[in-house]
Amino acid sequence: MCSRIASLVRCISTVNKQNKMKYILVTGGVISGVGKGIISSSLGTLLNSCDIPVTSIKIDPYINIDAGTFSPYEHGEVFVLDDGGEVDLDLGNYERFLDIKLHSDNNITTGKIYRQVIERERRGDFLGKTVQVIPHITNAIQEWVERVAARPVRNNITPQVCIVELGGTIGDIEGMPFVEAFRQLQYRIGRENICCVHVSLIPTPRSTGEPKTKPTQASVREVRRLGLTPDLIVCRSEKEVNDGVKEKISLHCDVATEQVICIPDLSSIYHVPLIMDEHNIIDFLKDRLKLDIKSPRPVKYLQQWRDLAKKMDKITREVNISLVGKYTKLEDSYTSVTKSLQHAATSVDYKLNLKFVDASHLEESTKIEDEVKYYEAWRSLCLSDGVIVPGGFGSRGMTGKILAAKWCRERRKPYLGICLGLQASVIEFARNVLKLQDANTTEIDPNTKHKLVIDMPEFTPEEKGGTMRLGARTSVFRENDNSVIRQLYGNQSTIIERHRHRYEVNPDYVEQLEQNGLKFVATDVEGKRMEIAQLDNHPFYVAVQFHPEYLSRPLKPSPPFLGLILASVNKLDRFLDHGCRLSPRDMSDVSDEADASYHGLQQLHRNCQVNDNCNGIHSSDNSERISK
Repeated sequence: MCSRIASLVRCISTVNKQNKMKYILVTGGVISGVGKGIISSSLGTLLNSCDIPVTSIKIDPYINIDAGTFSPYEHGEVFVLDDGGEVDLDLGNYERFLDIKLHSDNNITTGKIYRQVIERERRGDFLGKTVQVIPHITNAIQEWVERVAARPVRNNITPQVCIVELGGTIGDIEGMPFVEAFRQLQYRIGRENICCVHVSLIPTPRSTGEPKTKPTQASVREVRRLGLTPDLIVCRSEKEVNDGVKEKISLHCDVATEQVICIPDLSSIYHVPLIMDEHNIIDFLKDRLKLDIKSPRPVKYLQQWRDLAKKMDKITREVNISLVGKYTKLEDSYTSVTKSLQHAATSVDYKLNLKFVDASHLEESTKIEDEVKYYEAWRSLCLSDGVIVPGGFGSRGMTGKILAAKWCRERRKPYLGICLGLQASVIEFARNVLKLQDANTTEIDPNTKHKLVIDMPEFTPEEKGGTMRLGARTSVFRENDNSVIRQLYGNQSTIIERHRHRYEVNPDYVEQLEQNGLKFVATDVEGKRMEIAQLDNHPFYVAVQFHPEYLSRPLKPSPPFLGLILASVNKLDRFLDHGCRLSPRDMSDVSDEADASYHGLQQLHRNCQVNDNCNGIHSSDNSERISK
């Protein structure tokens, strides 16, 4: 009897150990922006490929509540989630790599943590105790991480592994409470349930041409001083480094040589999971975290990523797209747009050649101040195969976006407007076709006679953060509509896309706009808000109020972006005529016909899957908004 009880206790203990959440903490050293987000996403990709459910958390140590009020020049684009959370762009990387849907709580900031603790103190939850960073702030961090880690992010399956990326650089004063929280967490949950990955930079000064390991050594010492021990050290470098560098880091940082992974700059980010797999990361994680990973690997293990990386390296034909925006000095400002264009171009065997055009450089005022910038901007526009005008806020560059929309309309150049791009195209059409010369948006001119774009009733001018129309919402195509954009969405009656805007098209002008050729083919579920506009008798002139870039995936390109790319390479009509498919002949590349034919057949199959699975990403029932 006693032996049976003992056996049962051991069995229960084993099950509990297997079911316990595992954590991978990713920290960075030497400089910020070293690539922690891609490393974190790649670790998740490897685990996903082994049928281990994964979730991700991004910690941003700034005091802001969220990323919603940031200028894109501060931290790059603001990424929007289904529940309306405005978060760091790294969560976009996680969603694209892992094909999951995260929540606003998957982005932790210092502001969120302190606000929660202060609210608890005001309620008297701490029973009169002095509220301090240790233990109250660090406890709140641990509680938040453990709560969010257990929340399903795909198919209602509880994750087994949570990858946590700590933003900034080890040693930053802002990040100290988070480092301390994980130092405590590792002892509370057991070292076998947490693995620390440190990402550092190996610079190569031009003066010597020799990779330097001292910055990494200093960074690892700082991590250890703070109570964390790196299990893996990922070294980022401009070029490949030799084994001697790895051995030196191993010696000075107290890790085995095989636990030092060197990743140089690569032709595409989709090579990163493959490089990490070559270092047997899965075997290491299996042993370190006691994961239930079967051997040998699944038959299709990483096959999609291998195909995608190989395909991107072999494509030679280019499609030239001009992005007319406001924040073009920092390419991270349009990360999701760039990735979405790349997804669409790659899916039809074209390499994306993207030119960033500052919208203000297209304006007459720039011609007076700097003719070179003016003519270079217009030259880029003229040499492009297609044009995209993404979202933005404020008056700067608005005239340039309107001019770009006009040029594309008159020259029959493929055009995709997103959010503010839709509003710019509507204003342009009103001014130049309806002859309403002072047509404008109330964001720029509140007293304009013809208010083509107006602020929404729920918009609160006094509060900037979180007051926009945010998150996943349903758009409804009009009955009997056979527009190009609806066909690209698989002829669905409704779609769900993510929004982020304060202003909308004035419904009082819709009938007048439609009578002259600018048709609104989709609205919100109440039929009051214009969601998609399409110009009659044009190869491809589509503008959307939502942000389709947030739901694009490497193997599932967003329909509006796919339409722009196809129209830019003169293949849209054939694509639609063949039921939203391209033949291998359409896909073939004259530079390597045999190999491209193989990839064409592969893509033909994928295109079928994109259309068959359109409901999975872009459509759903008529619910107005996915609840938080």
